[in-house]
Amino acid sequence: MTQLHPTPTPAGPHQAASRPRWPLLAAAAGLTGLVATMVLDGRTVSDEGATLDHQLFVDLDPLTFRLSMVFGYLTVVLLLVLAATWRRLVEPRLAGSTAAHVVPLGLLSSAAGLTYGYGWKGALGNYLPDSFEPHAFDDTGLYVYYVLNDFGAWIGWLGVVIAAGAIAVMSLKERTVPRWIGVVSLVPVLQTTLMVAGLGVPGVPALLGPAWLAVTGLGLYLGRSSITS
Repeated sequence: MTQLHPTPTPAGPHQAASRPRWPLLAAAAGLTGLVATMVLDGRTVSDEGATLDHQLFVDLDPLTFRLSMVFGYLTVVLLLVLAATWRRLVEPRLAGSTAAHVVPLGLLSSAAGLTYGYGWKGALGNYLPDSFEPHAFDDTGLYVYYVLNDFGAWIGWLGVVIAAGAIAVMSLKERTVPRWIGVVSLVPVLQTTLMVAGLGVPGVPALLGPAWLAVTGLGLYLGRSSITS
């Protein structure tokens, strides 16, 4: 009796294992955060050492501050979705890793802080001359918002830097993340630690935090690791 052996069919493009896309949330959050915090900073070089003067507010562009709020709020949404996705997909795989549980906590911390930081930028954009509510506050009130924006959208990135430290532990100690990502993750941690301790500047987490998030997200998406396989 003849036995029939079906010929295996090569896996098509839809059957082949696809890359998990959730790391792209990190890349997107890093890029939008970079735009909201640095590209749309809104202040000019001459603003350093600014004093209470009406011309200070006339020279500021309201649209820049409002756009910063839009990109900033988008960053907050992406951080929250990334934190939830990490808890759903990564934490069950690494239940015994404290570092893996710290990562989403850091992201949530940044999302909360950045909500205020970017909200203050949007508020200042609304209250500046020639904007939507130019008479809501006098110059003294505007100056309060201006000072809040000095580091308001920068301080909140501390949680992301804490997440970077946790990723470094996962990489260099637990070997669940590529080693190069662990080395890169140490850079914002060391930079923030040294500058905060040595200079006392609170806004330094944003100097490398957004860029680290974008690079790490792309690295996890394009590479291989136990948390994305």
